[in-house]
Amino acid sequence: MTLPPNPPRLLDQVRVAIRRKHSSLRTEEASVGWVRRFVRFHQVRHPREMGASEGSAFLTHRAVEDEVAASTQNQALSALLFLSREVLVQSLAEDLAITSAKRPAYLPTVLSREEVRAVLAALSGTHQLMANLRYGSGLRLLECLRLRVKDLDFDQRQLIVRQGKGAKDRATLSLRFMSTQLFLEWHHRANHATCLLFGHA
Repeated sequence: MTLPPNPPRLLDQVRVAIRRKHSSLRTEEASVGWVRRFVRFHQVRHPREMGASEGSAFLTHRAVEDEVAASTQNQALSALLFLSREVLVQSLAEDLAITSAKRPAYLPTVLSREEVRAVLAALSGTHQLMANLRYGSGLRLLECLRLRVKDLDFDQRQLIVRQGKGAKDRATLSLRFMSTQLFLEWHHRANHATCLLFGHA
């Protein structure tokens, strides 16, 4: 007699559902983390055995006892709603009664142009190049780290971001001085690789 295969574990189901949506790795890690905390908060009960009251208790505990920021509570809420909607195929949002985390009242800190120039001037080498790229082209950190030579278009002075947020490609402009800086960095690395290849380094 052949036994039926074991169903995927809950967290593996969450990962598959998130990847099906082409969400980022950080979104996947955060969502899986919140689902894990939710299950442990309720003594490792399966979410299919729980409902809105357990979800509300978990989210309210985070806001009242743990004093998390409103953005953190919203992240946890999004993870539970995704679990309910995409994995368990249940309705949860309408019945949630949550004590919301307090949003701090503060003005955002915006650097002046002079302050930005001072910060960039204090950096050097690869770190300065990365900071210039992020500031001048609007790249996210991981998008900047994943750049390759094939993503640089020196003629059009633009960068191609591949598989960015939402698994989409997009083109973003690069300032003229950054095109020069990028070209010099690429040329330096190419020369270094050639030296290594022929044993001159």
